[in-house]
Parts: sequence; C-alpha cells; structure tokens
Amino acid sequence: MSLVKQEMPAFISDADSAEASVYRKVSWRLLPFLGVLWVLAWLDRVNIGFAKLQMLDTLHFSEAVYGLGAGIFFVGYFLFEVPSNMLLQKIGAKKTIMRITICWGVICMLQTHVSTPTQFYVLRFLLGAFEAGFYPGVILYLTYWYPSQRRARAFGTFMSASAIAGVLGGPLAGWIMTSMSGTHGMYGWQWLFILEGIPSVLAGIFAWFYMTDKPEQANWLSADEKRVVLDALQRDNAAMGERGHDWRSLFTNRKVWLLIAIFFCLLCANSTLTFWIPTVIKDVGIGAPMAVGWIAAVAYLCGALGMIINGAHSDRSNEVRWHFSGAAIVGGVSMAALAVLMGLNAVSPVIALLAMTASLVGTMSAIPVFWQLPNRYLAGSAAAVGVALINSVSNLAGFGAPYMMGLIKNATGKVTTGLYLVAVIEIVAAVLVIVGIRKLGNKEGA
Repeated sequence: MSLVKQEMPAFISDADSAEASVYRKVSWRLLPFLGVLWVLAWLDRVNIGFAKLQMLDTLHFSEAVYGLGAGIFFVGYFLFEVPSNMLLQKIGAKKTIMRITICWGVICMLQTHVSTPTQFYVLRFLLGAFEAGFYPGVILYLTYWYPSQRRARAFGTFMSASAIAGVLGGPLAGWIMTSMSGTHGMYGWQWLFILEGIPSVLAGIFAWFYMTDKPEQANWLSADEKRVVLDALQRDNAAMGERGHDWRSLFTNRKVWLLIAIFFCLLCANSTLTFWIPTVIKDVGIGAPMAVGWIAAVAYLCGALGMIINGAHSDRSNEVRWHFSGAAIVGGVSMAALAVLMGLNAVSPVIALLAMTASLVGTMSAIPVFWQLPNRYLAGSAAAVGVALINSVSNLAGFGAPYMMGLIKNATGKVTTGLYLVAVIEIVAAVLVIVGIRKLGNKEGA
C-alpha cells in the first residue's frame, strides 16, 4: 500500500480560500448591521420586563395583567409574520426591514402613554404585529447569501445580537429608569420606552440606503466576488437535491409540524427567561434596578458566546441534531435546578443566578442550530413561507409561557412551579429532535 501523502489539488485549495475571503467581506457588510437591528428589536420587545419593576406600581397592574400584556405581543406576531415574509419575497428585504423597524420604534414610544390594561394590551399587540417578519425575514434573507455549510455560523452571529441586547439592555434600562425618573414630570419607565424607540426609527430610515436585496445587486462586490457567491449558492442548491417549493403543501407537511413542535418547546423556555429574568433576579434578593440590569447583562453575555460557539462548531462538524439537543438539555436541566433552588427557604443568590445563567446559555445556544433544519426540506416560496410559519406558530409559546408564569406568580407568590413546567417542555424539544429528525431521513445525519 502506498504511504505517499495525498495532497489536495492547489486549485481546490485556492478556490476555497477565495470563497472564504469573499464571505468574510459579505459577513462584515451584512451581519453587523442586521445585528444592530436585532439589538434594537430585542430592546423594544423585552424592555417591558424592566419597565415592569416600576410600571406595575405606578399603574396598579397585577402580575397577570403584565403576563398577558407581555405575551399578547406574540399574537400580533403570529398573525402577521407569514404575510410579511411573503411580501419580503415580492418587494425585497430592504423595503420590508425599513417598514418593520420604523413601525416598531413608533409603537415602542407610544407605550409611554399607557394608563389602562386595555391600552397596554393593544400596544403590545401592535408591537408584535409590526415587528412580525423581521426575524424570519432575516433568516430567509441570509439564505439568499450563504450556502448551507456557512449558515449556522451566520445565524449564530446574527442571533447572538439578542444576547448582546441583554448585555446592553439591562444596565441601560437600569440607568434610564434611575437617572431619568421625574424628568419633565415623567416616570423612569416612560423614558425607557422613549429613549429605546427613537434609535429604531432612525435605523429603519438608514436601512433603505444601506441594505442590498440579492448578491447580484451588490455594488460593493466586484463581478468576480459576485460570481463566487452565486456559484457557492448554486452548488449548495444542487447538493441539497429536490426539496418542496410549493408553499401550499406546508400545512399538511409532517416535517414542518414537527419543526414547529420542536421550536415551540424551545421558545417556551426562551420567552420565560426573556420576560422573567428581572423578576427571578429580584426574587433571589437583588432589587435595585441597576444591579438587576448588570446581572442580566452578564447572563446574556454568556448566552451570546454560547450561540456563536455552538453555531460555529455545528458548521465545522457538519452536525445539527446533537448540537441542538445537547444545548436544550443543558437549558432544561439548569432551569429545573433553578426552580429547586428558588423553592428553598434560604436560597443562595450566587448559586441560583449561576443556574439561571446556565439555563439561558443552553436555551439560546440551541436557537441558531435549529434554523439549519427548515432549509434541508424546503426551498423557494416554500422556504419563505415555511420559515415564517414555523417561527410564527412557535412564537405563540411567547404568549402562553409569560401569561402562565404571571398566573402562577399571582396564585402562589413564586415562579417555581412555572419553571418546573417550562424545564420539562424544553427537554421535550431535545427529545423530539433526537427521535423525530432521525426518522425524517436527513441526508447529512443532522
């Protein structure tokens, strides 16, 4: 047997190097700006969790009112997400992103004037309706640029912006609510909505001038660079084989409904953490808004690192199932541990906060890996509608979980029982991927 080392042909190595260089340029152009928009969207979506620390006392709202208002956002999200993604495919990403971003910024600022539960519910619904389409729209948009073997890292980098929003949002919310309280006769929580809504409106205007819909339209790429991107996408589409293109078949496609069930279970955990982390921190004995903000920031920073590292490792190893399931199991087990600790009479704040952080890291790290799955089965208009359908239906978990937590907190004075339930649901997501995705006959063993 010959022991002569087989070397990769130079032209293959050069082509790979050229493609990597072009995709570095693409990533630096697309991902930072999309990340900034996601930070703004996340701040405007979840700042209600921090505003709650003052808002409920000011307006005499119950925990259940807060839970319903926090969750009703996702009803608007559900109803308008699929139409938004269908519109994106027709009119392009930059028009869609501009519309979405400006509108959610305006609604965020209007929350300043809330005085009744009905007004609160209406504006939260509208915030969800106007933000609908941004997240799945960006997922779809990135598939126009990145072949499948590069997507998990791109998704992870983009989605880690939500964790960065947590890092920035906590201290920022604490500072605004503390330092601006009483300015021009308004409460700190009112200033929070104003000062976090304005940047979204400005960013939406900027999106019109900055974004490029498709690689072939990118005047910031040379002709050769455009060809590299288009060739990579063409090879990827050929390698993926035949996939569903007809969006009308989605509603009877068992693969799509399995993916919806998986993501629904994961988002039960994610939305619970998103809207209740400030309350958890307060319940373990830390009440100052600034301190709550900084602790949440550290937890979200860890979550951001988890998303990027897990997504990149999934790409390198060409494996999806266990990267998702392992992260979801870590999230669920850690949430159960947090529930146990919070149920003790003398809970150690440090240990409880470590469990909370581990739960956040596991849950968030599973999200970018999940989005590798839909495009293994769907293409064309089916992918556009399918991604939105999966995300919109799954995000109903964002309505149910916070509302359930509010009802439990009202009834028992604690969030412990709710955390147990959500922990079990998150572990179900891992089990569905381990068992169900294997049965779908994924070609690459995801």
